[in-house]
Amino acid sequence: MKRMFAVAGLATAMLVTGCQNADDTKATEPALADAAPAGEARTAEAPAANAAAVPAAAPAAPGAAAFAVLYPGATPKGPATAGQSPAGPGGMLEFTTPATPDEVVAFYRQRAEAAGLKPITTLNRDDARAYSAGDGADGSGKLLNVIATPVDGATDVLLTWSNGR
Repeated sequence: MKRMFAVAGLATAMLVTGCQNADDTKATEPALADAAPAGEARTAEAPAANAAAVPAAAPAAPGAAAFAVLYPGATPKGPATAGQSPAGPGGMLEFTTPATPDEVVAFYRQRAEAAGLKPITTLNRDDARAYSAGDGADGSGKLLNVIATPVDGATDVLLTWSNGR
């Protein structure tokens, strides 16, 4: 229960922080590897800014944006929770994966960049990682947040997104 409140608090903090200007965080943002998990095939589904293809993955929920997918090989903890806001439809999905938090964040960073989203904020605290990207204050309201925390040899992930208007 405490972990759930901590994750919810961190997600809220990332959403609030997301309202800041993305240029403020670029200078301090650590570089993450632009790689898919070992053994994953790449597709030409949507080219990233650096011309690398993003790995194929199943949508996190029916109708989810192309950047809101289930990490390859992950196990959902339950069905995605759908939501609606002024920024459009979105949702939340919790899952576990044997991948490291760094691999998880790199995967979602690559998908966000391929979708044209800009980094908003990153978090590296102990072994936990978080990443947030959006299409900017003048955009359609697209937003991606991922929080990856190592737990007992696996990684727990909370993925939230907005498809935009």
